[in-house]
Amino acid sequence: MTRVLPPLHEGHAPIFLHQAFQEALDAYEEWGLNRDEPAVEFEGRPILISSVFGRMRTCTDLIPSRTLGAVREVLGKRAADLSDDAVYAEAAFLMRALCVERLRDEAHV
Repeated sequence: MTRVLPPLHEGHAPIFLHQAFQEALDAYEEWGLNRDEPAVEFEGRPILISSVFGRMRTCTDLIPSRTLGAVREVLGKRAADLSDDAVYAEAAFLMRALCVERLRDEAHV
């Protein structure tokens, strides 16, 4: 699914990928137990949230403080290494790992 998402340009993402990241973060927070992985809409197509996080794993753009606060809330103790000047790549790496773990754990239930 990441083929639908545009590539980064020298580590920078277009604003609509920043927005997709925020939407994916919101969808993660609303992800109910025993439910399929949520998707967000991108250019009229559903994209799994792990794909959005995966695309942003190399993004060197600074993450806005509001979004960073939401990431820290979701990650809990895992967010300890995120500095106040974190970039999307750091948050995306952790969020994608969280998605993969959750999918793995739910597959074993």
